[in-house]
Amino acid sequence: MGDLERAVAADADNHQARYDLALALYAGGQQEAAVDHLLDIVKRDREWNEQAARKQLVKFFEALGFKHPLAIAGRRKLSSILFA
Repeated sequence: MGDLERAVAADADNHQARYDLALALYAGGQQEAAVDHLLDIVKRDREWNEQAARKQLVKFFEALGFKHPLAIAGRRKLSSILFA
């Protein structure tokens, strides 16, 4: 993850590195950080890569279970970004 973290730190708009970092974080049990990175992509460019970040967020929320506190908070944040 170090290379991905450095890539994101060097260029906050490197959405591919941020996306890959989010996937690695999620796989490593850091779900909240993963969700935050994907939300950041949506905030910066919601159409990036055919809405890949939004679609991945939905997959994470489904995997967590829609009643999971992180899924609830993440959906709320996503809605506020999309409908602001």
